[in-house]
Amino acid sequence: MEFRPLTGLVAAAHTPFTADGALNLAVVEQQAAHFAANGISTAFVGGSTGESHSLNVDERRALAERWLAVTAGSALDVVVHVGSNCLVDSRALAAQAQQLGARAVAALAPSYFKPKDVGVLLDCCAQIAAGAPELPFYYYDIPALTGVSLPMVEFLTRAPERIPNLVGIKWTNPDLAAYQLCRALPGGFDLPWGNDEYLAAALTLGARGAVGSTYCWSAPIYLRLMAALAAGDLETVRTEQWRSARMVQILASYGFMGAAKAVMGMLGVPVGPARLPNPTPTPEAVAQLRAELEQVGFFGWIGR
Repeated sequence: MEFRPLTGLVAAAHTPFTADGALNLAVVEQQAAHFAANGISTAFVGGSTGESHSLNVDERRALAERWLAVTAGSALDVVVHVGSNCLVDSRALAAQAQQLGARAVAALAPSYFKPKDVGVLLDCCAQIAAGAPELPFYYYDIPALTGVSLPMVEFLTRAPERIPNLVGIKWTNPDLAAYQLCRALPGGFDLPWGNDEYLAAALTLGARGAVGSTYCWSAPIYLRLMAALAAGDLETVRTEQWRSARMVQILASYGFMGAAKAVMGMLGVPVGPARLPNPTPTPEAVAQLRAELEQVGFFGWIGR
């Protein structure tokens, strides 16, 4: 198994839809080009930002196939998220990702019938990871959405015996104390950070890579933040992290998923509407969103 830690910015890609809600795979090429032009090293496909729980299995397979075809021979890598409430589907999606040549796979916990303890979670992850034994496997810890909040120190301590290809955790969990404890474990686990608004804090604690939705449209903010931190310019770090938090605050007030996809459209990447239960803002709301972003200087922050 070839393994390289996820470093730099990894964009959690939207799944593009047509106006009537059908999958719009023709836009993937524009997404990939936009990422490459904005300093993104890797795309994370079919995750929370990709509305994976609102896609059927055929759509998820088609999405992964399109991303790997578009990025073939390019410098942009692809990590495929394969988690679902059905472990049979997850394992099949992992097998497909391996066949297509993905860099890695990741899976969040089942969230309807939830694993009751770390042992059951390991059983679930072992089944999924076995579908792609030649690919690095990341557990995707996102308790705010799954409702599964289990001790990740215990998970990582026990996982190597059960999941030979486990390399780490996609850490979308604001618990910085647990993050530090996991980083200190033997084994050198990769823990790409998944909370964009706290990126500076995670970097100071040793994070090497970050997976997030806002990197899709505002990578320049975070690239400046990372450069400033490396240079010891904490004032600039604070400014850029504030910009991230303010931007997220504005988008969340309109319904984050739909607003984020609207911003991508403003930047010339028409990823379309959100799927229910995520609402899509009306044209009037999109105009208001744009005005509010202009007022705070957002488009200047990203060089537009």
